[in-house]
Amino acid sequence: MTDIRVKPELLAPAGTLEKLRFACIYGADAVYIGGTSFSLRAAAGNFSIEEMREGCAFAHSMGKQVFLAVNVFARNNDIDELESYLLQVADAGIDALIIADPGVFSTARRVISQVPVHISTQANNVNFATCDFWQAAGAERIVLGRELSLVEAEDISRRCTIPTEIFVHGAMCVSYSGRCLLSSYLTGRDGNRGACTQPCRWKYAICEESRPGVYMPVEEDSHGTYIMNSKDLCLLEQLPQLMQGGHASWKIEGRNKSAYYVANVVRIYRAAIDAYLREGDNYFCRPEWMEELQKVSHREYCTGFALDAPNGDSFRYGDGGYVRGWDFCAIAERQENGGLWLEQRNHLAIGDKLELLLADGRNLPLTIASMADEQGMSISKAPHPRQKVFIRTTEPLPQLQLPLIIRRNVK
Repeated sequence: MTDIRVKPELLAPAGTLEKLRFACIYGADAVYIGGTSFSLRAAAGNFSIEEMREGCAFAHSMGKQVFLAVNVFARNNDIDELESYLLQVADAGIDALIIADPGVFSTARRVISQVPVHISTQANNVNFATCDFWQAAGAERIVLGRELSLVEAEDISRRCTIPTEIFVHGAMCVSYSGRCLLSSYLTGRDGNRGACTQPCRWKYAICEESRPGVYMPVEEDSHGTYIMNSKDLCLLEQLPQLMQGGHASWKIEGRNKSAYYVANVVRIYRAAIDAYLREGDNYFCRPEWMEELQKVSHREYCTGFALDAPNGDSFRYGDGGYVRGWDFCAIAERQENGGLWLEQRNHLAIGDKLELLLADGRNLPLTIASMADEQGMSISKAPHPRQKVFIRTTEPLPQLQLPLIIRRNVK
């Protein structure tokens, strides 16, 4: 193995301001967000201009960057409204824009030319000539299509001078580079304008023409069939090959995912990248890292197109649900008098066995010994969403860098 120790940027999703903060705290070098307009994740929390300003200030205070997805496939009325929006996001401190549409690209280059533009995977970037084209037009990064193998992606990065970005983890769209009309056709909600209802994840049956309303199941197992439902991407075990690829940025998918998902996935990839940079040829993927990635809500993992073009069995997930074994149950906000102040996110009670997620990839076991509300009254449980509670634990607490996320095993 060639010992390449060029540190890639770890780029994390941030659907809300809270997720942005935790992505930065748990080790992301940069985050990508969407605004309330012109983004392909309408279901994410998304950022107002003021929230962008606040998020950029927080990230910049930690030496991190914030990229804004403006990757909608624009119609005329979008272009009419775009200029004023771009001026506002530039003023908010956004470090780069992620764009797919040439009209949006040219408008951004004209209106806020000082803000770098990254070309979205939705632009189908799967060859070096495409990368050269966008670089000549003024782009500063290319997000490569997920249809590429790692060998193909490495060849592109070697043949181009523009920095490349590659997806390493998260959900995969079953359509080519995410360009799909199913949602628009079946529900009137256009996936190419940020409103995908994910009909590829639905359970399907057959209806024969002469017997309307009679649905005949198509079964792979007792749950039915999910004929277009892809597994989730996970390339942690391919990290040495990824390092050989020379990509400037490694991207985690998931702006619609929870803060717990973002924090846990980010800290594991952070730990793995840092270990490789220290160890080089002595590096190995720790089993506990893969175990941690199993502890977030996910579909069965696969390597997508990374190692070769996948067949149906390796790529397709035969169930509509997620693997879920752990709950995000609280945020540890501050230490006081030997205990912790928490903001509740799921039911808490005395005796609960919890885990505090440390930013270095380790977990700190906690057992709730006592609990009090904000008025100092003893309570046995905290059932109310975002309830503030003070807990003492049976285990002694080290000095912690807070806020951090707390989870509970629900299996």
